[in-house]
Order: sequence, then structure tokens, then C-alpha cells
Amino acid sequence: MLLKYFYDKPLAHASYMVGCQKSGEAIVVDPGRDVSPYLEAAKAEGLRIVAATETHIHADFVSGSRELADRVGAKLYLSDTGPSDWKYAPASGCDITLLKDGDAFYVGKVKLEVLHTPGHTPESISLVLTDEGGGANAPMGVFTGDFVFVGSVGRPDLLETAAGVVGSAEVGARQLYESTLRFRTLPDHLQVWPAHGAGSACGKGLGAIPSSTVGYEKLFNPALQYRDEQAFVDYILADQPETPFYFAVMKRVNKQGPQLTEKLPPVEAIPTDRLAAVAAREIVLDTRPSGDFAQAHAPGTINVPASNLVQWAGFFVDYDKPVYLIADESTLGDRLRSLRSIGIDNVGGYFDAGAVGNAGLRTESYPSATPAQLRDKIEGGEVTLVDVRAATEYQAGHIAEAEHHFLGKLMRNIDAVTRDKPVVAQCLAGGRSAIAASILQRAGFEVVNMQGGYRAWVDDGLPTVR
Repeated sequence: MLLKYFYDKPLAHASYMVGCQKSGEAIVVDPGRDVSPYLEAAKAEGLRIVAATETHIHADFVSGSRELADRVGAKLYLSDTGPSDWKYAPASGCDITLLKDGDAFYVGKVKLEVLHTPGHTPESISLVLTDEGGGANAPMGVFTGDFVFVGSVGRPDLLETAAGVVGSAEVGARQLYESTLRFRTLPDHLQVWPAHGAGSACGKGLGAIPSSTVGYEKLFNPALQYRDEQAFVDYILADQPETPFYFAVMKRVNKQGPQLTEKLPPVEAIPTDRLAAVAAREIVLDTRPSGDFAQAHAPGTINVPASNLVQWAGFFVDYDKPVYLIADESTLGDRLRSLRSIGIDNVGGYFDAGAVGNAGLRTESYPSATPAQLRDKIEGGEVTLVDVRAATEYQAGHIAEAEHHFLGKLMRNIDAVTRDKPVVAQCLAGGRSAIAASILQRAGFEVVNMQGGYRAWVDDGLPTVR
């Protein structure tokens, strides 16, 4: 048997390819939309991808299962558990087997058994793997999806906070507790292969280690220490990360089946003389590093550095409207892959970054200043300090004069920011506040980015409150 691990760092998404070397067949577990890494790995290992499976309807990225079905005819194994509202829609042209608790299926001599483990989502399943081709008559490990992570468990509130299913968070929390009880009955030696790592918004406190064991998680996973249901519910519903707006879109897309990437329209270059008009009415993302953007950029554009596109673009983009890019032709493919991984397919075109610079269109800038340079203005009320960190960060400690406006909601709630004075944007270290500075400037604010952010303020010994 072959087990290969794939990790998409911007999404904090883990997927797996399991191969039976005797039959030459392989299955991909929880594939991302860009399926080229799986196809390349299978070719290198002399395997054929014959199947793909998902542990649940994902909310944070577009699944690649149907892409694999189209590219190589992969058979799909999908959950048929949970209520009718959260079942996969039929897909024409796909060979789909629907799975319930207790079902089992094979890829070559590799056996996968289905455990219904609801809580993160109603249809969530885990897959217990036994390598019968290697002579084993007991399981080796379990693909837990977003049920059990290293050091955490999946959040149960996404149907409520993302999809608007009122009351589902507590129901999910209680289902999740029952699923943890079932998890504790599994053999300690089983390896745990989750679908996410540190940085994912699908849970809180996820570890950065790629895998674990059932026994280790029983001992040290905070969520698995509870023996009282209500105490677990209170714990798991508290202090969860802010839910990205696009999660609701991803749920719908993955339930119904995403559009195949080869059928997406081409993204064409747009003449630079149209940039001002487009930026005045639509979202134009400049993906350069924040320092370059701060020094000079086209008015009305928003700075989301390429390394942050997956994390933040879904908060800002209206999925029903086109979005535009400023990018070099050589990097356009990478930028599109990032956007498409979270379902942003409606890209109206791009402006060549070099042409924008050569045309002299970067006529705006914004300054940065250190906490020491800004302290008197902040404490004297000469500026509005806008803290754009997550709520949990703000509650753990903040500058007394700060207004809290989480970055992900800043564009939608821009009218809530005090407008009668210049604004200082602040986060932990200066990266998120740089994105915020571009949003604030686009909305007409005179803005300064706090260099080094809250961390630098604290390091300077300046006062904070909780």
C-alpha cells in the first residue's frame, strides 16, 4: 500500500492518495480543486486514480472530486448520511456510490469502512483504512476529515454562522459530543489523518503536526477530555474563529457540484486606460507585496498580497459580481488557481501589472508609522485607531482607544468606522492592517498603517487593556 500526503498551505488543507500497488489503483481522499498534484503523483508511482472520496461537504475550499471524475473517470464515494438538505446533488456523467454508516468499499486490496461522525456537519463521515493487501486483518488508521484534528475537533457552528440554519450550532455540538464518544472506542494504535492543519477556520487550536494517533488524541486533545455533554457544548461553541462569508457559497458549490475548470471562460487582459473606471465600480485586487502597494498604487484598488489571496479574498469578493486582478501574465495562472480554490470563478479580466506601472497609474500611497510616533495622536484623540484583528485577539488585549472592526467584515461594515478624523489601521504585526489600509483608503479615509502593529506597541511597553 502507498499513502501519500498533500498539503495546501494557504488553505491549511490536507488530502491523501491511497494506492494499492498490487492492483495499480489509487483513491484520493478529500481532494482540492487543482487535481494536477494527484495526477502527477499517481503517474510517478505507476498508479491509476480510479476513485475519489470526501469526508463531508466542505465549506472552505472547492472539492476536486468531480474534477477527477471528469479527467480520469474516477468513481466517487460520497456520504449519504444526514438530513436531506445536506446531501450531495446527483451529478450527470459521474459514477457515484453513496455511503452510510457501516458500509465498506475497496480500492484494490485496501479496505475503507464508513463511520458516521456528525457534528462538524450532519453528513460527516470518517473512513477507517485496512491494508488487506499487506496481510493486515485490523485497521491501520482513520481519515477523520474535519471531525478530529491534531489537538482539536471540527467546529459545529458553520451551518448556522455560514449557511444561516438557525439553532444548528447547538444541535451540531451535541452530535459532535456523541461522535467523540465513538472515537474514544477506536483502538489507540490507529493513525489519525485529518483534512486540516493549523490556520484553518474549520476549528480552533488546530495543531501543526500532520498526523497523530487515536491514543495520543485521547490523552491530549482538549476537546476529548470532556465527560459531560453540556460542558463540552459550552467549550466547543466558545471562541471559534470568525466564519468567512464565502463558506456559505462553498457549501452550496460542493453540494451541487462545482463547474469544471476547463469549462471556465478565459481571463483576458484589459487595456490599462479602463482601470480607473473599473476600479470605481468593481473590486480590483492588486496582489503585490503590501510594502510595494503602500508606496504606489492605482486609486480604488485593494491590496491582497498573493500569499494572502486564499485567506482573505473570500471575505471581500461578491461572488455574484466579477472581480478583477492586477497581475503579471506570468503569475496570472497562480492567482487564478488561488481564487478558484475558494470558488471565485467570476474573474472579469486582468490588468497587466507592468503596463499599469509604465502608464503612471499608481498615483496613490499611504504612510506607515511606529507605535512611538503614533502614541500621542492616538491617546490625544487626533486619529481613530482601527484594530482589525479577530475578536478573540482583541479581547485578549488591545489599545484602550481602539475601535474593533475585524478585517474580514471591514468592507461590508465600512460605514461603522468613525469618519471625522484620520484613521490608523492596526493588527498584530502590520500585515492584516496593510490590507485594511487599502480598503479604508478606497472608502475615502486618510489612513496610516501602524508599523509592527499591536506586538510592537506591547514591545515598546505602551499601555493596553483587556
